[in-house]
Formats: sequence, C-alpha cells, structure tokens
Amino acid sequence: MATDTQTLVLGSDKLRLGALTALVVGSMIGGGIFSLPQNMAAGAGAGAIVLGWIITFFGMLTLAFVFQMLASRKPEVDGGVYGYARTGFGSYMGFNSAWGYWISAWIGNVSYYVVIFSALSAFAPMFGEGNTLSAILCASLLLWCLHFLVLRGVHSAAFINTVTTVAKLVPLALFIVLVVLAFRVHTFSLDFWGNPKLGSVVDQIKSTMLVTVWVFIGIEGASVFSGRAERMSDVGHATIIGFLLTVSLLVAISLLSLGVMTQPELAALKNPSTAFVLERAVGKWGAVLMNLGLVISVGGALLAWTLLAAEVPYLAGKDGTMPKVFARTNENGAPMVSLWVTNGLVQLFLILTLFSSAGYLALLSLATSMILIPYLLCAGYAWLVARRREGYAAEESSARDLGIAGIATLYGLWLIYAAGLKYLLLSMILYAPGILFYLWARREQGQRPFTKVECGVCALVIISGIVAARQLLSGALTL
Repeated sequence: MATDTQTLVLGSDKLRLGALTALVVGSMIGGGIFSLPQNMAAGAGAGAIVLGWIITFFGMLTLAFVFQMLASRKPEVDGGVYGYARTGFGSYMGFNSAWGYWISAWIGNVSYYVVIFSALSAFAPMFGEGNTLSAILCASLLLWCLHFLVLRGVHSAAFINTVTTVAKLVPLALFIVLVVLAFRVHTFSLDFWGNPKLGSVVDQIKSTMLVTVWVFIGIEGASVFSGRAERMSDVGHATIIGFLLTVSLLVAISLLSLGVMTQPELAALKNPSTAFVLERAVGKWGAVLMNLGLVISVGGALLAWTLLAAEVPYLAGKDGTMPKVFARTNENGAPMVSLWVTNGLVQLFLILTLFSSAGYLALLSLATSMILIPYLLCAGYAWLVARRREGYAAEESSARDLGIAGIATLYGLWLIYAAGLKYLLLSMILYAPGILFYLWARREQGQRPFTKVECGVCALVIISGIVAARQLLSGALTL
C-alpha cells in the first residue's frame, strides 16, 4: 500500500502538480548548474553575463508562457514539444521535433555521466575527467540501474525523482548563502565588461547563449508528460513554478561566483567549478560539499532525463510519426522499446568518449543545438494558435498571447543565430539519418511521405548533413 506522501505526489495513476513540477526542476537542475561559473566566465565578463541572463530570462519566460498557454488552449495535444510541432506544421516537422528532442536528451545524458564521474574523481582519482575506463564502466553500471528502475514503471520513477529533486536543492541553497558572505564588490566589478581577448560585448553575450539555454532545457518537462497529468492546468502551473525557482538559483550561482573569483580565474577552473568557488570561500570542505551535491543532483537529473528521453519516441510511435515499434510497453506501462534503444545509444556514446577528446562542453553544445529547432517550432505554433484564436472564447482577447508567442519565436531565431553555423551544421548530421525512420513510419501508415514543402526541407537537411560530415572528416569542422 502506498504511503500518504507517495499518494499525494502521484495520485492513483496520474501525475499531480508536485510530481510535474519536480520533473521540470529535476530535468533543468542537473550537472550544468554546478559547472555554471566556469562555463559562463569562459567567454564573457560580468557585464555581458548580466545582459546574457536578462535576455535569457525574458526569452525563456516567454517560452514558459508558451507551454502554459498551449496546455490551456490545446489540452487535446499530447507530447509537448513533439506534439505541438506535429499539430502546427505537419508530420515531417513533428517528426524532426521528436527526433531532435530525443537526440538532445540522450546526448545530454552522456554528458551527465561524464560530469558526474569527473566530480567523483575528487574522491577517486582513477575517474579522471569522467572518461577513463573505470569511469565508463561505473557510468555504464549506473545507466543500466536507472534503465531497469524506469522499466518498473514511470510513476514509481517519478516519485523517486521528486525526492532527489528536493535533495539536490539543499547544497545549492547552502552554496548561495556561503558565497554571499564571501562576496566582494571589487572582485565582481574588476574588468566588468571583459578584457579585449573576449571580444565585443555582443560576442560575449552570444558566447553565453548555449550555456544558458542548456541549463534551462527541461522547461518543457511537464508538457512532455501532459498525457499522464491528472489535470491539464497543472502542466502550465508546474512549468511556471519550475522556471521561476530554477532561474533564481541559476542567476544567483553564476553572478555571485564573480564576486569570489575573477573572470580569468573562473574561466581556468576545472568542472564542477562551484566546488572550487566554495573552496575559495570556506575551505576544503566546501569543495567536498559541492562534489557530493553534484552527484545527488546529476543522479536525479539522469532519472528525469531517462524518463523524458524515452517518452518522446514512445508518444511519436503511438500516433505513427515514428515506427510503431517505439510504442511498445511492458506490463508496467513503461515504454520498453524506446527505453532500450535510447539507453543503448547512451551506452555506445559512453564507449566512444574513451576514444574522443570531446568533453562536457562539446557534448553540452551539441545537445543544446539539437533542441533549438523544436523550441522554435513550439513558439511558432503558439503564435499560430493565438492568431487563429483557437481555444479562445468569443469575448476573450488573444493579443497578450500573440505578443508573448511572437517574442518567443524571435528568441528562438536569436538562439539559432547565437549558436552559430558550426553547431547548426553538426546538428544536421544527426537530423539526416532520422529520415529513414520517418519513411519507415509513413510506410507503416500507408501514407505519402512528403508534401512539396516537406520535400524541400528534407533535401536541405540531407545536403547540409553531407556538407557537415565531409567537413568533420576533413577536420574543417570539429566538436
């Protein structure tokens, strides 16, 4: 018999507000927040970082409102990022959204495994930078433990995710309190707009974009599980609550660190950089605290993202946008095939990290670039919904939602520009093979693969993927 606490979080067979909020916070707060001081300072001074956060706050806030609005106006659309793109722009764009989101999720999981064992190297040096043989073996063991946990059922895993989400907030709150006490205005204001080596303020702001977007990926966590929510209104509420809580932590950790160590000092740190910042503030025990906090945090985030990564192909398989095999579940209702394929790919890439110099930041940037197009499609669909007044009563105004969706769409375009051509091309290498799975699914449905417009988009993806692959092989393009 379930405990009162578990019943409160999960309900009888649906996810309630607490569990949905924990999925949003748990998927956003992972390893990235513990590496944030170094990641941000690597390419920008304090002034540019402040401006970068302002842009990101308003941009991501509009995106959070987009998911809230779509949950309210389009409650019949399941799947979040994937479902909105499919409904708004057709099967092929919906497939690309599901494919891009899925790849972003499992590549992100690879980076999590690398960073968690990099943190554990503080206690066991054999783990090195998180990609030594012993690190990969232990990461693989953790991967398959989480895999079999999720196979026991999504609701059981969601309850455990709620517990780990609460646990990970404790060391982060302690970090903020202790760093506030060690904060020095002089240190924060030193080279406020960055030294000349960092480039112009605009270049510095652009350098922060992929990092800030990465730490917000997961904002759509509640909408992805909208089909399992007890009330659709909880999906929107969970998104906004999770966003506001997370942004407060992210901005505080990023900016307060600049008052403890200078930008060049932060940029030179190993990750997780919060460990070294707190060590400077309070001594060795501070580093131990943050490394342990990272292990708990990433463990919880890995569980949330294992759930998210498997859910999208499962939903896409259910309605035929991806092959039907992905829709198979076990006796516990867990997306069995989707989970095995997803974690099989994570395992493959973990092995590849033994032979590749691509580290945490490279995997982070690639994972982030894969999700930019799905985010843009969601914002575009919200704009169409508001413009067409779909789901609005006759006396209701759609002007506010139209403005928010318009800003979110422009923000999505800015992110693709800020990411740069390099990562857009690299993402096409991963988008191109998805066409084979799309054709497989369309054949199962007995439907024509492409419209004329979709055919042009498909050709562009293939050509871009080939160009990027050739440049990658020649060394002209690198991770």
